[in-house]
Formats: sequence, C-alpha cells, structure tokens
Amino acid sequence: MQSLLGTVISTEQTPTTADYSFVLDEKSPVKKGQFVQTESEEGVIFGYVSEITCANRYFERAESVAEYERETPISTHFPIKSWEYAIAEVRVLGRMRKLGDKYIQSRVSLPPSPGTKVIEADEEMLRDFVGFVPNGILFGKLQNHEVEAKIDMTRLLQKHLAILAMSGAGKSHLSAVMLEELLDRPKEDGRVAMVIIDIHGEYAGFRQDPKYGKKIRVINGKDVCVPFRRLTSQMISSWVSVPPTGQRELEKVLREMKGEEKNERSLFSIKDLITRIEEEPMSNTIKGPLLRSIYELRNLRLISQSKEKPELRKNVSPGEMLVLDLSDLDDMRKKKVIVAYVADRLFRLRSKVQIPPTFLLVEEAHNFAPEFGKSEHNPDKRIIEKIAREGRKFGLALGMVSQRPVNLSTTALSQANTHILLRVTNPNDLKHIEESAEGIDSRMARSITSLNVGEAIMVGEAVRYPVFLEIRDRKSKKVEKGKPLHEQAIEYENSSRKTEEEEEEELEAFL
Repeated sequence: MQSLLGTVISTEQTPTTADYSFVLDEKSPVKKGQFVQTESEEGVIFGYVSEITCANRYFERAESVAEYERETPISTHFPIKSWEYAIAEVRVLGRMRKLGDKYIQSRVSLPPSPGTKVIEADEEMLRDFVGFVPNGILFGKLQNHEVEAKIDMTRLLQKHLAILAMSGAGKSHLSAVMLEELLDRPKEDGRVAMVIIDIHGEYAGFRQDPKYGKKIRVINGKDVCVPFRRLTSQMISSWVSVPPTGQRELEKVLREMKGEEKNERSLFSIKDLITRIEEEPMSNTIKGPLLRSIYELRNLRLISQSKEKPELRKNVSPGEMLVLDLSDLDDMRKKKVIVAYVADRLFRLRSKVQIPPTFLLVEEAHNFAPEFGKSEHNPDKRIIEKIAREGRKFGLALGMVSQRPVNLSTTALSQANTHILLRVTNPNDLKHIEESAEGIDSRMARSITSLNVGEAIMVGEAVRYPVFLEIRDRKSKKVEKGKPLHEQAIEYENSSRKTEEEEEEELEAFL
C-alpha cells in the first residue's frame, strides 16, 4: 500500500506543468530526491522532490522571537508545534498511463489541482518510468526507494559512458561493480569483452579473486610489445615528432623493409631501421632530425622483431577482461603511446569484426585525452576522440573515468551520452559538468557537492530521467597494489633500525 505523503497547495508560482508544491502530512516520510506521484485530469503525474522547507508562523518575525526569548523560551507562551509545517517542492517529470500490460509515458499538459493528494511512487510503475530493465546491469538501488537499479547495457555503453568524481569519491568502486556485472552476464543476454587501461593497478587485483580470476588477463606495462611489422610512418609520426621533411623518406624505407620481410621471410628490428636510414642517400638536414626521432622511438623500448603483447585477437573475448596495468611505468610518454596503439588496434580490429563487441575503460582519462596540449604530445587523444565519435557504429564502447572533468577533452566528453556523477566540489569541474551533461540543472548540480561515498547521480541515455543511486557493495575482494601506508611506515622504521644496529655491530667487530 502506497503511503499518503501530503496535499498539493497553491502558491504564487505553482502548481504548473513543470512544478508543484505540497504540504507534508504529519510524520510523512518524505526525503529530498524521492519520487512521488499525484493525479490530474490526464492521469498519474510523476515527479521528484527537489527541496523541502520547514516553516512556523511563530518564528516569522525576528524581533518578536528575540523579545520573547529574553525572558523564557517562546514555547512556554505559545503552542508552536501546532503551527509548524513542511513544504516539499516537486519537479514534474511526466505522466504515466497504462495501455494493456505496459505503461506509456507522455508530457504533462495539465497541472495537478490544489488539494490533490500526493502519494509514494508505485515501484512497478517507477521501474518503467526511469527505464530500469530486468536483465540490466545492477548498480545498487534507487535512493529512497527499494527499487533495484538495473540499467540496460546497450543504453549504458553503446553511446559511451563518463564516470566523473573527485579523488576518493568512489570512482574505482563503482567501476569495479559495473565490471563484475559484465563478467557475470549470461551469454543469452549478450556479453561484451572488456579492456581496461589501469593506471594505478586498481583492477589487477581481479586476477586474484577466486570467482573472477579465470576470466581476467593482466598485462604489465613493461611487457607490452609492438611488432616491427605493424609500424607505419603515420603511426611513428604520431608517437614521436618526425619532421615533415623526413616522413616521406621514412615511409619509403619502411615500405622497402616490409617488402623484404614478405618476400624473404626475414624479420627486422628498430635497430635495422636505424641502419637503413643511416645508409640512405639523403641530405643531412633530413637524415639528422629523422634519426633523432627514431632514437626517441627506440628509447621507449616498445618495438620488437616479432613479439606482440597483448595479442588482442586472442586476448579479447566475450565476458572476459583484459587489464593493461601501467602502474609499473614512470614514463608518461610511453603510457600515452601504449594507450594510442591499443586503442587504435581495437578500433581497427572491431571495424573488421575480428574481435567481439568491446568496452574500453580508460582510467584517469584526462591524462590521455586532455582538453589542452599539443597534438604531437598526445598521440592517444586523437584515437580516443575518434572512438568517441565513431566507435558506437562498430560496437566499440568507450568509458572514461576522470577526477578532473574540466581537463578532459570536450570532444570526447560531449560524445558520452551517459554520465555517472559522484562527489565533485571543484567549482570549475561543476560548471563543466553542468554544461556538458544533459539533464543536470542548477539544483542537481548543487547536490553533487553533498553526495556521500557510495552515492551517485546517473543522467543521460541510460535512464529516462536523472536518478540518485546507492551503489551496492563489491562481490569481489579489493586487492590494492602495494601495501597500506601504515604498514610501509612500520617496515621502513624497522628496516632503518635494523641497518643502524648492523652498522654498530660491524664497527664493534672492526675495533
């Protein structure tokens, strides 16, 4: 039975087709963000409580309150509790009417009349209203309701996803919950492959989980290899700064070497490329800068004669996850080149249907697709923006996780049709989110700053209306790379003390 919450009232501005207010019944269990329903001549009107205010006529005049409170509390003179009331402001979302076994949504063209009763939203109707599905990805539950938040996978991922929050707000936890759901997804519901760009080693722990470990493959950044045969002049030019005058010569040398590889079945290395360029009859003004670029490529230690790691054709499988753990790399340039290569390779393989539909999740995406910075220093930005624009046509979905939305490429972020927002307090980031995420108004933007860990707002393609979610607990055990800070501190002091004692013993033995 749905609880009675209150009664629609008439104010100077409401009720309208966009908003209405209602006075709460005594002890009414209404909370901000809760979905409610009322009636109009058209049918059931759905809305959510955007704000709650409390009022009391006895406390309206400050000077009167101050005067009474000098002697004794005002409550000893007047029945103040009898005049206290609360008003909830409701933002109207739409109306629902039943047609056969289904509910049909439409716009509201007539507001509810003053005096109409407001009740709790019907849970079955609410699921249909916000767009939850029985076989969807379970994030948790709808805040203030006992309704499971099961999101349709296609609507969530196909047109790309952005997870935005400040550090420590729960981005990695939310991502892990989503990945668990994708790993658990049955074949008959449709499964995607997952490729994770892991910057801090937060997802490598999945490999040790007894339930999910068999579905996880982890590749460390230092083990990534690009076979020489895959190199092109365009690829090299995007990774290192090849001067324009040297690009034609580089293309010519690579074409000759690949022809020899094919005909003579020989394998070449980056060292052979340097030797060929040194032997080529070209002016020193072209050869010198070109060689410096190839030396820069060699110093990245990525190019091998024949070895390829990861082998994306073999390692990208439906319902399984490939983690590229880049936490062992210090060189940011090398990380960017790896991300550029893997993302480009995934795009090419998927466009030829040589791998299954894939979800590429990029942690700290603002580092790989920055809003500012020269393109020659960000080879990964170009391909990430390309996937954001064109990936959905080929079944390559992009997920971007970032704690600095204002620094993330506007081109990429604007193509993410679903946003999951956790706590953000930086004013510049908030403004950027409000401008880039459809469905976020100023009231909801203010709510983002007060979200607790484990709470999120989802807006965009995945849901019909913005919803507040309570994220469920992880099924998998969180295994962080490295030891907790307090353990590292204890170990350091113990090892330092041990070293001092050993030095004293050696000195005594010497004396």
